[in-house]
Amino acid sequence: MRAINFKPTRCSHCYRCVRVCQVRAITVKDQQAQIMEDSCILCGDCLNECPQDAKTYVSDLEKVKKWISLDIPVIVSLAPSYHSLFSYKKPGQVFGALKRLGFTAVRETAEGAALVTNEYRKLLEKKTMANIITTCCPSVNLLIETYYPALIPYLACVISPMTAHARLLKQEYGPDIKVVFIGPCISKKAEAYENDPQMDVDAVLNFHEVKQWLRKEQISIKDCETLPLPEQGPGANRLYPITGGILTSINSSGLPERETYRKFSVDGVANCIDLCEDLLTGDLSRCFIEMSACEGGCIQGPMTGKAKLARFRSRVELEEDVEPVPAEDALLHFDTAHFPMSRTFRDLSPKKAMPSEAQIRSILSKIGKFSKEDELDCGACGYPTCREKAVAVFQNKAEASMCIPYITEKAQSLANLILETSPNMTIVVDRELKILEFSKAAQKHFRLNHKEALETYLFQLIDTDDFEWVFQQKQSLHNKKVKFPDYGFTAIVNLVYIRKHDAVLAILIDITKEEEQAMADYMKKLETVELAQKVIDKQMMVAQQIAGLLGETTAETKVTLTNVCKTLLDEDEA
Repeated sequence: MRAINFKPTRCSHCYRCVRVCQVRAITVKDQQAQIMEDSCILCGDCLNECPQDAKTYVSDLEKVKKWISLDIPVIVSLAPSYHSLFSYKKPGQVFGALKRLGFTAVRETAEGAALVTNEYRKLLEKKTMANIITTCCPSVNLLIETYYPALIPYLACVISPMTAHARLLKQEYGPDIKVVFIGPCISKKAEAYENDPQMDVDAVLNFHEVKQWLRKEQISIKDCETLPLPEQGPGANRLYPITGGILTSINSSGLPERETYRKFSVDGVANCIDLCEDLLTGDLSRCFIEMSACEGGCIQGPMTGKAKLARFRSRVELEEDVEPVPAEDALLHFDTAHFPMSRTFRDLSPKKAMPSEAQIRSILSKIGKFSKEDELDCGACGYPTCREKAVAVFQNKAEASMCIPYITEKAQSLANLILETSPNMTIVVDRELKILEFSKAAQKHFRLNHKEALETYLFQLIDTDDFEWVFQQKQSLHNKKVKFPDYGFTAIVNLVYIRKHDAVLAILIDITKEEEQAMADYMKKLETVELAQKVIDKQMMVAQQIAGLLGETTAETKVTLTNVCKTLLDEDEA
């Protein structure tokens, strides 16, 4: 069952989860991180480290609430780390608060831990295993099954306190009850739903969920009634949540005669991995090893809802509440014949193909790494070396573009290429009008080299009224024609306000030639108009001259014809 959900829209390709994942169970596709379920050990580091909350815990809370609403008996198996992770006056108040939420009964998982301690003592007495690794931590079990299957023979074939307690509760209350484990762990969910074929644990809640539930119901633990703790107390087994707690429980219950195993504890995934590597060499033998994936033990589990800065205080608080005494006789000598206390482990290692040296070199060359000197091994991508990252790319666990130095260099190269080759002038200034960037075209037009420009304020070169307006209004200005007579050119000016950096990007398009050509075309038009006007004027003058001559001729003709008519009339009268 998936215990961690992923929200790709919140993932901002920061690769932080890749860096913190000790087993590299994060794959990146299309710049989005995804959890590889066949490789994940559910330690929860990626969940806690994600700055965008892109990963979330899959909750059983609504299912549990529904059981309670249907009056189904629901029994809590409460992890002993509650002693240091809840605020109370007396421990019994935590039991009272959970009863107020509707649970039928509340019992301590430490009761199951006492049964597990008995099984570990039996293994120590048998002395048949070369090394014994405790199996209370599901993440440790997954680590070994997935990445160190050769060490499976060292795993104690004993169920966890959670499973043991669930079986104990169902024997006591009946098989129809629902057992809900409440603790600080993510991997307990996988144990409950995948590694327990009997489904002894019906649901898993974490302390963070329960705290929020109590807050929503306005239940204050310190104001709750104090319920009595079980008479048959688990004693030192309440110390299981702290590093060395299992060893303390075994020691308090009485060591076998002629003890032959060396005992020590290891916590934290990185330290567990180091130990596994040492165990593979065969240099360690006859060791009883308490292993926990969380540094400091379960009190520092990923779902405690408590800052890790409180790690040592939490341990002190738990040790103050719990005396390192053996469990009561009813638990110390409990007969487990009624239900099995053993389990098996299997090889879960994913079979990933490995690239050849030529394939590794080919992948590295695609991100500008052509020689050993080019391999920075900076770890920014989440992988400790460039070669490991190349292997991950080959196995489709990573993308070549995850190389931050390469992408940065490529982006800078493209930006520089634009600034170097663009015919347009590009200028970037801050609010004080200090020049931050000055392209090659700008250097040419303003007769200023790049170094000099970066030491100059823009108002030393040109009028900056438009720039100041853009800063004041926080708006862009487009397609304004401006003449720069001191520099002999005219440009179309576009000013863009960059809100994120409180800067202005100016792009100046030189239109001097276009302006000159337009003026030349205008002058030609004027010449054409003037020539046409001259033709018109000349034609008018000729027309006037012709009109004048016609007028004189007409007058003369009129006089002549008038005289002729008069003569003819005079002759008729005579």
